[in-house]
Amino acid sequence: MIDFRKFKGIIFDLDGTLIDSMGVWERIDVDFLGKRGYEVPNDYLDKITPMGFEACAVYTKERFNLKETPKEIIEEWYSMAIDAYTNVVKTKPGVKKFLDYLRIHNVKMAIATASDNALVIPALKNNGISEYFENITTVKEANRGKGFPDVYDLAANKMGLNNTECAVFEDIYEGMKGAKMGGYLTVGVYEKSCITCEEKLREMCDIFIHDFSECIINDCEKVV
Repeated sequence: MIDFRKFKGIIFDLDGTLIDSMGVWERIDVDFLGKRGYEVPNDYLDKITPMGFEACAVYTKERFNLKETPKEIIEEWYSMAIDAYTNVVKTKPGVKKFLDYLRIHNVKMAIATASDNALVIPALKNNGISEYFENITTVKEANRGKGFPDVYDLAANKMGLNNTECAVFEDIYEGMKGAKMGGYLTVGVYEKSCITCEEKLREMCDIFIHDFSECIINDCEKVV
C-alpha cells in the first residue's frame, strides 16, 4: 500500500468516491426522463457523469429534444436532489477515518467535482466533514470536463501544490483518465453503480480500493 502521509495534498472526487450518492442520481434520471416518456439509455450515466451541471443539462436537452431550457432542467434536478444531499446521503466506508488520518499527518485535502456547491456543501455538512477541505473546486470553474486534468490542476493550485505532490481519488473512468493525463498518482474507488467500468478503472489507476480504511498505514506495516 502507498503511504499517503508522504503526499502534501490529496484531491477527492465527491459523488461515488467520498459519498454514496450515485443511487440518488440514478433515481433522478429515471424519474426525470420517465416523466417525459423516455427510459434511461444504457450509456447515459457514462456520458453525463464527467460533465458539470450546465454541460449535462445542455446535453440532456439536445439528446432528448426537450422543450425546457438548460436552466429549467438544472432547477428541476436541484429540487429533486437537495433533500437527499442535505439529509440522506452518507459517506462511503472508511472516509471519516481516512480524513482524520490525513489531517493528523498534515496532508492538505481538496475536492474536485462535477457537482455544484449547492449540493456539495450540504452533503459535507450532513456528514460532518466540511472543515477538512482546503477548497471545493467544480468542473464549472475549469476549462474542460473530467476527461482532462484541468479541475484537478486547479484544486492542486489552490492548495499551493503541483501534480507530483498530490494523489487523486476517483470512481469513474473519465475522471481517472483526466487525472492520469495530468500526471497524478491515482486511486480508483469501488462504486457499485460502475461495475461495468470497474475493469477499465482498475487498468487505468495506480491502486484500487473498496474501503478507505485500506489506505491507512499502521506504524508497524511495511510501506512503499
